[in-house]
Amino acid sequence: NDMKSPFIYPLYGLGELPQAFARLAAVYGGLYMLRRPVDRVVFEDGVAVGVEAEGVVAKAKYVIGDPSYFPDNVRKTKKIIRAIAILDHALPGTNDCDSCQVIFPQRQVNRKNDIYLFSCSYNHHVAPPGKFLAFASTIVEGPTEGVTQKDIANRELGPALKLMQPFLDVFT
Repeated sequence: NDMKSPFIYPLYGLGELPQAFARLAAVYGGLYMLRRPVDRVVFEDGVAVGVEAEGVVAKAKYVIGDPSYFPDNVRKTKKIIRAIAILDHALPGTNDCDSCQVIFPQRQVNRKNDIYLFSCSYNHHVAPPGKFLAFASTIVEGPTEGVTQKDIANRELGPALKLMQPFLDVFT
């Protein structure tokens, strides 16, 4: 199978990334704490220096985490809308490619932000034989108050959702 893409992603989905990290951590003396909830991020002089989990503090040169772990150090600036679809076909116009990324440039779709669409297939061990997964995302530009998630997705991801159709199911 010739790869014609500059993107690298693992077979069996993104769950392979933390697994690969755990292997590298073990090889290079890192610490990987399983089945332990993070109780808090440890700060020294306003800088994150580690995490505490069940009374054990693991210090690190760099602490990377979801913004929910740093509520006093982040501010919400934008919202992202995503849709995940199950398909029984490759995206149209891709020559039945097993995986691809389509970027809808903001000016071509009359938006301030691009829309991103990624598709991968059963050949990547993320779906049953003959099935594809497609992921669309963009920054929300319109109002969200009182609007359903589905309506926001249709408004913000319209060109991507249209390209994915027909889909077996879609989740927003």
